[in-house]
Amino acid sequence: MLSSLLATTLFLSASLAASSTSSPTVVCVAGQCLQGYTNITLGATLSASGAQTSLQLLPGTYTSSTNPELLHELLTSSNAALAPSAGFSANSSLPFTLALQPGIAVYPGANYSEQSTFHPLPQSKSPGNSTATPLSAGSLALSSNVWAALAPASGSSNNRVIFWDSAPDVAQLPSSVSGGSLSLLDIQSASCSPPCSGAGVCSASGTCTCPPGFTGESCESCASGFFGPTCEPCPADCETCDQGISGSGRCLKSIVSNAPSSCNCLNGQCGSNGQCSCITGWTTADNGTACAKCSPGFFLDSSGNCEVCNLGCEQCADSSGDCVTCKSGFTQNANDATSCVASQSATSSGTVCPDGSFSNGSNCTACSPECQTCSGPTSNDCIICGTGKYSFNGSCVSTDDNGVCSGSNLIANNNKHECDNCPVKCTSCKIPGFSVASTINQAQCTGCLPGFVLSQGQCVESCPSGTFLSPQDNLTCTACDSSCGTCVGSSTFCLTCNNNQLASNGSCVSSCPSNTFSSSGSCLSCHPDCATCTGSSFNQCSSCSSSLPVLTNGRCLPTCSQSEFFDTTSSTCQPCDSSCSSCAGSGPSNCLACSSSSQVLRGGTCVSANCANSSSVITGLGLCLSDLVFVPPASGTNSAPPLPTITGISSPVSPSSNTSTSSGGGGLAWWEILLMALGCAFLFVCVLMLWRRHARKMRKAATAQFAKKKGFGSRIWHWGERLFRRRRHPAPPADPPVHYEIKMAKMSGAEDIRHAHDVEKIVRTYDYEGRGAGSSRAPSPLPSLDHLDIERDAPGAYVKQPISRGPREVQRLNKSYAYSVASSSRAPSPLPSLGDYDLEPVRAHAPVKSSAPKGRNEKLLASENPYASSSRAPSPQFLRAEQTTTAYARDGKLTAAFEKSIAPSSRGPTPPLVRNDSSGSDVSGTGGSLPMASQARTEGRLISVCESAHEQPPLQMMSSNHPDQLATGRLRLCLRVLLPP
Repeated sequence: MLSSLLATTLFLSASLAASSTSSPTVVCVAGQCLQGYTNITLGATLSASGAQTSLQLLPGTYTSSTNPELLHELLTSSNAALAPSAGFSANSSLPFTLALQPGIAVYPGANYSEQSTFHPLPQSKSPGNSTATPLSAGSLALSSNVWAALAPASGSSNNRVIFWDSAPDVAQLPSSVSGGSLSLLDIQSASCSPPCSGAGVCSASGTCTCPPGFTGESCESCASGFFGPTCEPCPADCETCDQGISGSGRCLKSIVSNAPSSCNCLNGQCGSNGQCSCITGWTTADNGTACAKCSPGFFLDSSGNCEVCNLGCEQCADSSGDCVTCKSGFTQNANDATSCVASQSATSSGTVCPDGSFSNGSNCTACSPECQTCSGPTSNDCIICGTGKYSFNGSCVSTDDNGVCSGSNLIANNNKHECDNCPVKCTSCKIPGFSVASTINQAQCTGCLPGFVLSQGQCVESCPSGTFLSPQDNLTCTACDSSCGTCVGSSTFCLTCNNNQLASNGSCVSSCPSNTFSSSGSCLSCHPDCATCTGSSFNQCSSCSSSLPVLTNGRCLPTCSQSEFFDTTSSTCQPCDSSCSSCAGSGPSNCLACSSSSQVLRGGTCVSANCANSSSVITGLGLCLSDLVFVPPASGTNSAPPLPTITGISSPVSPSSNTSTSSGGGGLAWWEILLMALGCAFLFVCVLMLWRRHARKMRKAATAQFAKKKGFGSRIWHWGERLFRRRRHPAPPADPPVHYEIKMAKMSGAEDIRHAHDVEKIVRTYDYEGRGAGSSRAPSPLPSLDHLDIERDAPGAYVKQPISRGPREVQRLNKSYAYSVASSSRAPSPLPSLGDYDLEPVRAHAPVKSSAPKGRNEKLLASENPYASSSRAPSPQFLRAEQTTTAYARDGKLTAAFEKSIAPSSRGPTPPLVRNDSSGSDVSGTGGSLPMASQARTEGRLISVCESAHEQPPLQMMSSNHPDQLATGRLRLCLRVLLPP
């Protein structure tokens, strides 16, 4: 508490001192502004022409609706200007976030006052050269997700402290940190996963930045051509060296200058002009490669070298050396295919000249002393050279002590008496202690083509094990020291050792020293991140150095997590106190920042903020807004002049201002413009679709009217409608509406009435009494009905077609015809005598269950009968039933329903009543009595005469009262007669 009061007193005194030299300032954070005296330079200065004052903005996010009103006015001003301090960047286009760039800003005074120095994240490191940067810090501002390693300037790097948060007052840090000045050891972003190695630097984008020579996702290894813990480049004249992060850098293969391959050459040397100079015996091959084929007079042996052909042979075959063509004066040796023999010289008399002589015509003459055999007197005429001489280009030449032919790089071949080529890939050779007894296989190379080294008298591509390339000539392979298994650079710099010893840094030791590990007989250096290790990788550490002290999963890292500290005693990460956001040690008195937004740091301890002037703790800065601004009291004695009156400091933004700003002040965001454009497009498409639909309806109506005027059928204009109207998805055929069915029923009814009239005409011409064809008798008068037992029809009884028909077909076939009884205007025709008829009542048939829909046909017949009020009474009719006949009476009206197949008979001029009996034969009424049992009933003026039902074949029928039920019965034909009143 005492320290808190002391700090407050010091701040007030400093503020009073500042107020004597500074003018009042308005300091703002998003949502709050405070007017007073301050020296802070943190953030940016916001100004606008015509504004009451400029504002000092603290880090945060600002939008067009940010309070208070004064801040809102300047933010939304059209000429607002923003001047950020060191390390900050932002533009005045809303919305914007004012934040410190990745790095650390150091302020000489407390509470972020005075001019700051900004230290950004380093672009790279210098491995092995870590230097501390002294800081003159009164306060520190650290950007988010960045940590900085600091240590007391007087202490060692082992006392490093990791900062994760800003420190508004260095004096309020724990005593282990606040004493004296600080030094910056390292600063990096915490965005990289996995963390970078000790050589890499984590950037704000989350990637590791590697120094030259390093490579890998975490900069953990050396690139090709680099070696050692700092990844140094291999020697300039070295093609390959002992590279890698554990390598020694010793040259293993030197760079070859003027290699044969550089000028498309195989067995020669490239000159400065790019031309290839071939070894003797080689020439350009057919494919254009220089020095790739044996010259004439040479052949390719099994070792890949071009040897000279035997004496007298002009051309010989590869591999075997057999002579293909002999020189002039020579013939093929019958015993040796590889050689040719000279023709014996003879005089004109036929005398053969001995060796050492030749024929001059008549006599034999001695050869030149250089010749063993000859064809003439000079040394150029030698066939076989004399002792100590060898044939070369047609002449006999001598050799030196090493058997090298004079004037060439060829070696003497005693077997061929010629100068022959050196071994393969040799540019020069010798035969030590040459004599006439020396053989060609004793030749030793003394020079090699570029890219080959000399080992034991032969040219090879690399030195064999146990030898090393001499650095003196970069040509000769030299034997290593006896203690070394392999060596490099010198005979004593061992890469591997004999006698079960280990090679460490060129020497042979019995055990590997610290910071190395054993691998394949050598002690290799650990990764530079490790103090000790089990392998060369950066994740094989067993202990760590002080610069990377945290050992986690085999890796040495620079820091623990934000809420932990590194305990040097146990070399482990330990959690901070719950009141600390980050800390330098254990306990609540070692906090570097507070975890609660209502607390501030005082002497390393987090205490309640108790902010004045209704301010609060600023997120990320660790102090109250009132701690940054000194506001002189309204009364009392102080040296500070009164503050000027500025409106809008504490008042919120009015809704009207907010609306006007959002509507025009700040403009529309891109997504708002896009949303408006999509909405307008949607409305346009909807209007277009409605207009098109209306136009189609109008076109259809106009087409129908035109067709009606021109007398076109409906099929024609419907066909045109289908032709010129595009339908993406044809609608499925729908059931015809009820009014359409009624119309169809009326049309069918009219047709059936016409048939009824035709039947009536036929019936009137029938002779009922005589029943003979062609009778001219008039119909007899109606008989008396007093003696008849007449009873009423059962209402609603009717016979229906079989249930096998579908509901729609039943509805179509059941056409109803109603005839008015009371309003008939036509007298009935006389009826035939009923004395011969067996009359019996009409009976309804017993119902059975059915799955047909109920009531549909009956309702349609009753409600849609177009003849219910007809003034025309029906005449008696005889009908011929071919399939099904139905009749019933209801409410004094006669309704007959039957299929379209019911029609007047067309047999004869007087159609008879015809039916099918059980035998299937036709029964006619012409010539005999009709086999019918008749019965007359009356209902007012209605009577029925029916045929006997038991003689008809059984049918399946439906009840009118129960349309969903079926019954099995017989069909009978009834005659309904309407009597006059």
